[in-house]
Amino acid sequence: MADIARITAVIAPEVEAMGFELVRVALFGKSEVGDEEHTLQVMAERPETGQLVIEDCVKLSHRISDKIDALEEAGEVLIEEAYRLEVSSPGIDRPLTRTKDWAAWAGHEAKVNLTEPVDGNRKHIQGVIAAFDGETVTLDEKKSGRVTFPLAHVHSARLVLTDRLLAATRPLDASGADHLEEEQED
Repeated sequence: MADIARITAVIAPEVEAMGFELVRVALFGKSEVGDEEHTLQVMAERPETGQLVIEDCVKLSHRISDKIDALEEAGEVLIEEAYRLEVSSPGIDRPLTRTKDWAAWAGHEAKVNLTEPVDGNRKHIQGVIAAFDGETVTLDEKKSGRVTFPLAHVHSARLVLTDRLLAATRPLDASGADHLEEEQED
């Protein structure tokens, strides 16, 4: 099994050297009757926009590939299995992977999967991020009200695509769009 911490340690400096911030490194695998398909997913963003354009993804992908290839030529194999490298922006319904994400997206809805149950038996929670103090997350759930849990118990979390989130996230560049329509208010 690949060491994700080592892979991240190799990728992070390459991302930072290009002026981007690393959001997530994940290795996904699928195995069916000896047929294995693996994906090394790298999410990064420009600090000033929270996004990457396609050209950024292409350049970062080449840089990461070159680094991994150089390590393999030197004798260090990071991933034994064949894999596909996927470099992307975190997207609108982005994963919440860093401490700063919780503070930055307060007031927006998130889906959270926990490693430890909260309120007795619940490990899956969805609600608006009401507060974050650096160690504890508080969500406002529609059904049960306020739910608080330690950030250390978060297995995975991502923003939920809502009208409010769409309004808060504007595209960087509309060039190349076939046609843009702007609605005028009456």
